[in-house]
Amino acid sequence: MGQPESGEHRAAGESTLPPGQRLQRGWPVTHYGPVPKFRPERWEFRVFGATADGGKHCWDHEQFTALPFSTVVADLHCVTKFSMLGAEWGGVPARTVLELAPPAPDVSHVMVWAEYGYSANVRLSDFASERTLFATHKDGELLTAEHGFPLRLIVPHLYAWKGPKWVRGVEYMTADRRGFWEERGYHNIGDPWAEQRYSYQEEPGDGPEL
Repeated sequence: MGQPESGEHRAAGESTLPPGQRLQRGWPVTHYGPVPKFRPERWEFRVFGATADGGKHCWDHEQFTALPFSTVVADLHCVTKFSMLGAEWGGVPARTVLELAPPAPDVSHVMVWAEYGYSANVRLSDFASERTLFATHKDGELLTAEHGFPLRLIVPHLYAWKGPKWVRGVEYMTADRRGFWEERGYHNIGDPWAEQRYSYQEEPGDGPEL
């Protein structure tokens, strides 16, 4: 997919703390705005934008949760400086979505869309990692509403804001565009191993102009 994956210097599954992080016992609830009410009859997951066939691909809740299930043991690093190590996440691999709804050849980034119009932009290479997962479960249990049920994205090698809760779809993009927090001063890439927390730390080429 072209670009090196953030944090690739770290061995897969290795549980250590990135610089500036502290170990967290338990899982704090952190998000912006209210917790949305899940209505399964209205829920839909969409893939749109620069798809290979030019069309939109949709799954209802029953169809999406019937896709192949996989687990990944991975850490979660919050930009607020807590890290939760060694959680088992279960759900649908991002690579499955890419296979079922392929992007056009010139796609370089995706925008992950969630409830209330929340968004996070991710490089296609990060999204296509074998460890990136649309999670429905943590440690064998369904996610709670506060933690993103029915669906949240887990991108273990990036800060957790790059994996939105309450995900509703993915937009394929041929050029980068900043998401919700990236427009509000957070780093466009978000690699915790490089402490890419804020936009003022960005180097040329890290993202679009603010």
